[in-house]
Amino acid sequence: MIDINIPGYRQLTLSHLVVDFNGTLAYDGALREGVKPQLAELAKLLDIHVVTGNTYGTANDELHGIPCRILLLQPNGQAQAKRDIVQQLGAEVTVAIGNGRNDTQMMAAATLAIAVIGAEGAAAETLAAADVVTNNIHTALGMLQHHKRLIATLRA
Repeated sequence: MIDINIPGYRQLTLSHLVVDFNGTLAYDGALREGVKPQLAELAKLLDIHVVTGNTYGTANDELHGIPCRILLLQPNGQAQAKRDIVQQLGAEVTVAIGNGRNDTQMMAAATLAIAVIGAEGAAAETLAAADVVTNNIHTALGMLQHHKRLIATLRA
């Protein structure tokens, strides 16, 4: 669990991370270099749920050895499925990280939403639903590892 008091914003108590795979953790189906150790470290604090349509069919292999739950989604209705996962886990204790248009609803539902503008870019709707926008997945995960970065970004 991660507890963060953000002055002028709110107290965050996080138990779950729901994160998109392609475009967020991975590029063209390959996990971004350096992501595995970051996820392994975060798994000591949060239950990690990787959501994916598995466009490239590589999610299971790429995430092998990482303590996370991989949730494979059907091609249709992914936005709603991602939102439903956040709600089932408890939106008030869930942080969501994504970049695609199908991540917008999960971002809006989660108590903390971090958008990643990576090599694939990011959907404008998703950026608008985010509390924080980063330029890469390492920065996004690092904010959860080093809480003062979130405080510096979100305090009022």
